[in-house]
Amino acid sequence: MTTASALKQRFSPVAINPPDSIFGLLDEFKKDSRAGKINLSVGVYQDDTGKTPVMKAVRIAEQRMMDSDLSKNYLPIGGSAKYNDQVGRLVLGETAERADIHWATLQTPGGTMSLRIAGEVVRRVLDAKAIWMSNPTWANHPQIFEAAGLTVRQFGYLNSENTRLDFQRIVDSLQNAQPGEAILLHAVCHNPTGVDLSREQWIELNRLIQQKDLIPVFDFAYQGFGTDLIEDAFPIQHFVQTGGEALVCNSFSKNFGLYGERVGGITCVSQSEHGAKAMNSQTQAVIRTIYSNPPLHGGQIVETILSDSTLRAQWESELTEITKRISELRSTFVQTMSRFAPNHDFQFITEQRGMFSYSGLTADQVDRLKNEYAVYALRSGRINIAGINSGNLEPLCKAIANVMG
Repeated sequence: MTTASALKQRFSPVAINPPDSIFGLLDEFKKDSRAGKINLSVGVYQDDTGKTPVMKAVRIAEQRMMDSDLSKNYLPIGGSAKYNDQVGRLVLGETAERADIHWATLQTPGGTMSLRIAGEVVRRVLDAKAIWMSNPTWANHPQIFEAAGLTVRQFGYLNSENTRLDFQRIVDSLQNAQPGEAILLHAVCHNPTGVDLSREQWIELNRLIQQKDLIPVFDFAYQGFGTDLIEDAFPIQHFVQTGGEALVCNSFSKNFGLYGERVGGITCVSQSEHGAKAMNSQTQAVIRTIYSNPPLHGGQIVETILSDSTLRAQWESELTEITKRISELRSTFVQTMSRFAPNHDFQFITEQRGMFSYSGLTADQVDRLKNEYAVYALRSGRINIAGINSGNLEPLCKAIANVMG
């Protein structure tokens, strides 16, 4: 008989992978015993008490679901038909009603899986070999699309100070893109920078994408966090209204606060009825081989809220308040920094949108913030504006002023 010691060990020689840049930092933060520590790293909304609240609309929806004794059976591969209809109409707005535009939405386990499915579809079904994305972009984007078998190419995005958009860099970079390649676009509240394109710039970029014959994949994780639900969808709606076809990946982690429920969707928008049906069928075939069907509970919450006019109004009101608070935090932060660091101009932060901001801090300054002041941020200088509150604002600004000198 072969003894355990004689068996070849295959697991022990495997190298230990370094921790994720964001969740690894969160682990460090949790282990830090210093009083007054500040977490500006993880991408979740926090209220003025530092907690991530559950929306009232979500609480009401869940109670209704409990009272109705819903089944726990499998969903179809593409998810709930009612959910998909509501989500497609939310993402596309009035565009969803146009007779010349056809679409199909499928429910996914969060925005991350939506993006992975999009990567698989553009490679397997549309035969793309590469995907372009902004530099910088969300840290997980390159890994997701490389895992789907795509080569990742980058286009320039920010100015030399890493604080504002350099649109000409985008245009210049994309001159090297080849027909049939894909391009990943943050529709609103660019993560990690908070720097968005203007309407005019989106129109010009749309024209370039169609001229270059690229396949757009929109990452729409923050609908409602920029201006409002309608305006934030402009880049997507303009593209398809001018003859384009696209994949739209959306998430309800942020705008419904359903981080742990993993709720999202992928919408295939076509200029033909056949195109929408074909992409729907091909996307379902990809889903079947990866996770088979989406989870139930979180999608039921979103479906319940979006399909009830009273609950939807409640949700929209709460989302508006969150967006307003983040905008006010940006202004308050800039005003406070002007007191503690008058020689440094942080006005660009009020021009950015959403939860995240490229602060202009260097990696060395970020390291000092963590080591000397228990302030945690990503070494890229990205900070989560929603991690600021009335209790930590002044200590934070003092610490930043001290490391900037």
